[in-house]
Amino acid sequence: MIDFDIQRCTRKCHATNRELRPGDEYFSALVPEGAEVVRQDYSKEAWQGPPEDSICWWKATIPDPQSTKIHWAPHDIMLDHFERLLQDPAQQDAAYVVGLLMVRRKIVRLEETEKGEDGKERLVLVGLKREANYKIPVVEPTAQRIAEIQDELTSLLQSPDPKADQ
Repeated sequence: MIDFDIQRCTRKCHATNRELRPGDEYFSALVPEGAEVVRQDYSKEAWQGPPEDSICWWKATIPDPQSTKIHWAPHDIMLDHFERLLQDPAQQDAAYVVGLLMVRRKIVRLEETEKGEDGKERLVLVGLKREANYKIPVVEPTAQRIAEIQDELTSLLQSPDPKADQ
């Protein structure tokens, strides 16, 4: 597995050079440039899909510095939700996304990737908050499913209460 240092949002559209303002939806893509991986941010209006050679892309919104910061649910709640997703075969893509989120939030650590007997790739995650190991199938969600998962996670795992972030 390859690690990338991802730069913060440039707050400028790569295509038009327009400044991205709070509340603006934008798209970001990671694109190889020589031996490095570079982040390119695009305004919603200039986005025509990910660049052909992109490694990955995502959609986000420029935060309003005046708004209340959203805080994630406590780690135990995230882990409980994640473990419930793992029990439902129809939710493998959501479990994969939550697993990646928990790696980023340092709730679990990515130990390795492996190929199962069925030939499918799996992430092996080690719990840092709970002594548990998880094997998650790598299931890339569709664009429509990504939006559904994002909405579900926002409603279930985010809170405006700063005491919720542990």
